[in-house]
Amino acid sequence: MTRKQVKVMGWKEPVGAYSPGIIAGGMVYASGQGPLDPDTHAIVGTTIEEQTTVVLQNLQKVLKSAGADLNDCVKVTVHLLNIKDFDRFNAVYRTFFKAPFPARTTVQSGLWSNILVEIDAIAALDRHSD
Repeated sequence: MTRKQVKVMGWKEPVGAYSPGIIAGGMVYASGQGPLDPDTHAIVGTTIEEQTTVVLQNLQKVLKSAGADLNDCVKVTVHLLNIKDFDRFNAVYRTFFKAPFPARTTVQSGLWSNILVEIDAIAALDRHSD
């Protein structure tokens, strides 16, 4: 199986040893996206709503660079710093996805610095072939 790195136009190379996404087997595997400005790597937003919006916009950019979009997502994993933010997070999340929603796991996790949310996703590239 071949793997192709997803590169997002205008984004700097990640600081860590990871790719923003990988295309393999007709799927896109998007790395966890945080509420970071892609140029400065500064955290954007202080509330769960603001950060969720930035995270999902970053995820959209990774998926678009791979030829997919949020509606192609089949599985999403969400890490919340505080699970008590779930309802507020979920209200923003629902504005980005259309039914049928992807399968999703949401967990409370220890996250870096002042990050309140991180999201990774798996998307199918063959949505229109069904």
